Amino acid sequence: MKLPKDQILEIFKETHALLEGHFLLTSGRHSPQYFQCAKVLQYPKYLHLLAGDIAKHFEYAEVELVISPAIGGIVVGTEVGRLLGVRTIFSEREQTEMKLRRGFEISKGERVLIVEDVVTTGGSVDEVIQLVRKAEATLVGVGCIVDRSNGSASFDAKFYSAMEMEVLTYQPETCPLCAQGTPAVKPGSRNNS
Repeated sequence: MKLPKDQILEIFKETHALLEGHFLLTSGRHSPQYFQCAKVLQYPKYLHLLAGDIAKHFEYAEVELVISPAIGGIVVGTEVGRLLGVRTIFSEREQTEMKLRRGFEISKGERVLIVEDVVTTGGSVDEVIQLVRKAEATLVGVGCIVDRSNGSASFDAKFYSAMEMEVLTYQPETCPLCAQGTPAVKPGSRNNS
């Protein structure tokens, strides 16, 4: 059973993870809201609750490997993997390319679940999907805590989010916050410079 959206929102508010302001997202878009999932996941009870929701959704998918894009997805991916009792790895960005490092491998035919914290455009997940395909593994699904794509993220696999949240985003050239002269803050984990 999916956790109620209001319960998840309350957790985000209680842990100060739902930020209000003017934010530059990893996608390059601007938004008046930002989800800093790391602030929620620092509390074991919330990590277990949210990762458990994702793990429960994929418990019969015969997952053999959980992979997450660094850095945001690592904590939740590791907990989902622990709950499913499977090997868990992560991919990292080297320069501009998502890669497997640290001796991590995906085996041919392995049944893989991708886990992310927040999906906005789905770009990082798409890059991890390419790693799974390159290894000739089987993608069984994509799970995340928050889907803030407003329905635009779609993957060639079963997609599950603990919570869907419609959040306004703007191209920089049409951002009303920029027009007001409010500086954009980049709170995420990826450095786009």
